[in-house]
Amino acid sequence: MINDLLQFLNYENIYLIANIGVIPCWLLLIFFPRLLLTKILVKSVVIPLLLSTAYIFIVYQIYITENILEIFNLYIGLDQVYALFSNEGFLLIFWLHFLTINLFTGNWIASDAQIYMVTRPLVIISLITTYFTGPLGLVIYWLIRIFYSKKINYYD
Repeated sequence: MINDLLQFLNYENIYLIANIGVIPCWLLLIFFPRLLLTKILVKSVVIPLLLSTAYIFIVYQIYITENILEIFNLYIGLDQVYALFSNEGFLLIFWLHFLTINLFTGNWIASDAQIYMVTRPLVIISLITTYFTGPLGLVIYWLIRIFYSKKINYYD
């Protein structure tokens, strides 16, 4: 049973499950940000906990199959980052990181937009952009938010 589960949880399947798994969260944020289901799934620790569990599982898989310290030379130069991303496990770790941070940012945008009563079409544009590009969507929302809040706060 455990071996079947481990065989199923290969990198490709984790990638597909994570990618497909965040789509309902984004749809809830975009179309139903005030729904109880959105609060339970997206605005709680449920999804980040699942993504973090996958992250830890992959780190463990790399640890037991390879010398992680020889591979992880992230801050030496761009060539080493390129080499690091050529490792399927590390590429998946960083993809999960990207999905998690983008979803967290989208959650913040949806919550903050409710506070400042930003119109839904502008929030939807920001959320869709955040889903695909992360920081660009955040900047777009931040510029919209300045207009709605009539102030700039660096500590919100």
